[in-house]
Amino acid sequence: FAASAHMRILYFSSRELWPRNSGARLRDYHFARQLATRARVTYLGLLNPADLPPTPIPADTGLERSALVDKDPNFSPVKILRGLLGPEPITVHNNRSSRIEAELARTVNEGGGFDSVQVEGVHLVSYIPLLRAARHKPFVIADWHNIESEIMWRYSEKADLARRLYARRTAKLIEDMELKLLRDCDIHLVCSARERAILQSRVPNAHIEVVGNGVDVAYYSEAEPTSPTAERRDILFVGSMDYHANIEAALEFAGDVWPAMRVAHPDFRFVIVGRNPPQQIRDLAAQPGVVVTGTVDDVRPWYRSAFAVVVPLRTGSGTRLKILEAMAAGVPVISTRLGAEGLNIQDGANILLAETAAEMQHAVDLLSQSPARWQALAAEGHALVEQEYDWKSLGRRLFDIHSLSREEPGA
Repeated sequence: FAASAHMRILYFSSRELWPRNSGARLRDYHFARQLATRARVTYLGLLNPADLPPTPIPADTGLERSALVDKDPNFSPVKILRGLLGPEPITVHNNRSSRIEAELARTVNEGGGFDSVQVEGVHLVSYIPLLRAARHKPFVIADWHNIESEIMWRYSEKADLARRLYARRTAKLIEDMELKLLRDCDIHLVCSARERAILQSRVPNAHIEVVGNGVDVAYYSEAEPTSPTAERRDILFVGSMDYHANIEAALEFAGDVWPAMRVAHPDFRFVIVGRNPPQQIRDLAAQPGVVVTGTVDDVRPWYRSAFAVVVPLRTGSGTRLKILEAMAAGVPVISTRLGAEGLNIQDGANILLAETAAEMQHAVDLLSQSPARWQALAAEGHALVEQEYDWKSLGRRLFDIHSLSREEPGA
């Protein structure tokens, strides 16, 4: 785009950009960084008071400016009650305050304004009217990391009675907010064609583009092709361990799959890598062969010691960055179908899909008995992410969408 150096983009998110210790932060970091190579980007994020003090964003991100606004405490009794009785879900209340509204209004109206604003998810839907009223009428692009109502509906199916009732009500309220978001933004970004079809069925005239999750292939790739060496003896689970779907998956794998797998492969370990593991996850380390790391500075050494990465998810939504990272690192992936949902994968060629404990056991046995099969699966997975899921190519596509703001100003 000819005038890209003068284009201004506001990236508005409900979280910090750094450190990159969750899938949502990874998507924010790489998209903001890719946009910053082509335009002048301001990042405005919300700081959760329960998080650690913020750390400086690396200079190589290329942002023109970044700022954080303190959120009020999440899940306060008042917010829970509003979410239970009011017309909006608690996820929206958790991200709303007069302080945030004032900072957003000041930012979006300062100087010459912005050509476009990228809003990260339905949690920020209450700020769309403010953006629409901005002096310079920016293009408003909503980025859907996943369909939040779908996550809540799936969670309700397995929750106990009290949580199920609350989850179902919350899911319906989120659906109402998603409908509002679909109608009030110029363009929507989703991670998969499946999610686009779902949202398009709700609002047929919504402009929805697929810009999936990605991976920094060069960052995770090893210098030499990987092979199932004797040092690779970890069955690895990677993910934010304060996320209910990951907690459930790790507990189920440790209880239903790992004991028999440990008997069949006594030299293997089940390693859980991810930030903020709750006590029930930390307690798994008492089982033979189970390791719980908590937060790690660099996940790459764990991929290098991994025989396979498992993604045994039963709930949740969206596309899994952990799968893309593992493939970029040259590690075979064993996943449930839901865990690999939204990715352009092929069972048996670049991933192994397994639903039951017996199927997961069989997948590990298969790879253990055939080094050639292990290497072929790893190589095909790496080729897939290199061709389709590198952040650089996704960033080019994202900027092309933002550039529409200069062709179709204001809605």
